[in-house]
Amino acid sequence: MNVLFVCLGNICRSPIAEAMFKQMVDDAGLNGKINVDSAGTSNEEEGNGPHPGAAKTMHAHGLSTDDLISRPITRQDFDWADYIICMDNMNKYNLQRIAPAQDRDKVHLAYEVIPGKEDQEIPDPWYTHRFEDTYNSLNETLPLWLDKITKELS
Repeated sequence: MNVLFVCLGNICRSPIAEAMFKQMVDDAGLNGKINVDSAGTSNEEEGNGPHPGAAKTMHAHGLSTDDLISRPITRQDFDWADYIICMDNMNKYNLQRIAPAQDRDKVHLAYEVIPGKEDQEIPDPWYTHRFEDTYNSLNETLPLWLDKITKELS
């Protein structure tokens, strides 16, 4: 099962999600069964590491920032991913617009797994500098995504 996290620049939300989900997959003993990556809908930050605020938050929670390099989403990502989990409605709109028709149902908002919060967005901390809030939002949603995906592996 392949999971791709997507935000605008792939330097704030999606790399935090990637690092968190990789750790959750590892803790659950699911390495090799669930593969995790991240990308951005923009190429503006291509080649850059995580935003310093994102890196600081990841390090504070014991998450590695190694190998987290921003890149734009590609056609191959749509082929590869079983789930494309994005952070806000603009990401979702852009992904739906560029996705091949057969892959559009792979695109989901992060909060989609929480009843009553399906349309809630994870705000971009690039603007707010509230990286800990981003971590907390992801910490609310990602365990539910792991549960959902793990059930599909059975």
